[in-house]
This record gives sequence, C-alpha cells and structure tokens, in this order.
Amino acid sequence: MVNIADDMCLRPQNDLTSLNRTLNFPINNDAFGCNDPVLNPTAIGLDASGLDQAEPVRLYLYIFRNRETYDRLRSTIDECARSFVTDPDTFESIESSPFVMAGQGPWAPQFKTALREALTEAAGTGD
Repeated sequence: MVNIADDMCLRPQNDLTSLNRTLNFPINNDAFGCNDPVLNPTAIGLDASGLDQAEPVRLYLYIFRNRETYDRLRSTIDECARSFVTDPDTFESIESSPFVMAGQGPWAPQFKTALREALTEAAGTGD
C-alpha cells in the first residue's frame, strides 16, 4: 500500500522561487486537472503569464516527493491530461524530476523556456 502523504512534497512555494522571479504566478488551489485521488494531492493549479505569454494560461504543476515517486506516477499525468486538454495537438508539458508541469498550449517560446529553466533549477538533483 502506498502512503500518499509520503509521496507528496507540500512546499512548492519554496521549490519554485525561481518561477516567481520570472513570471506572474497567482496560485489557485481549486483545480487539479482531473479527479484522480492519487494525483490530486500532488497538484497545484496555476494561472500563469509573463514574457511573451501575454494571455494567462492554466497550468497544472505536479510535485512528487522524490524521483522514485515521480518515476512511478509520471505516466498517470498523461491520462489525467485527457480530462482538461481541449486540443491534444497543442498540449504542452515540461518535466524535471520531481516536477511535471502540464497544460493546454501552445505556450509562447520564451515563456516555455523560462518555465523549463525554473523547473530544472527548482528540481535540483531530482531526488
């Protein structure tokens, strides 16, 4: 049996400081993308804009406790995305263990690069 509480990292505001320096990120905890009892505790809904992304886009940030949990649950996010993506051809995601950020695209190039860089920085060694 998996202890979901042990699989979560509950301090995203500490891990994503670099995102706050780069982008406008009001955090909304009201939507998690899909109704998955394992993924929901790991997810944060974000309305984000900045750089060349003028219009806010809805992003879902999944934060896993460590690389083992990330490896075990990563593929479930793609299944979850089917419930919130309106155009599969423009679905976007970036990942750097223990984080995955997903949402409806397309995302503007500088915006996507900044997200990737910030996520990678926040992930550190990925453990």
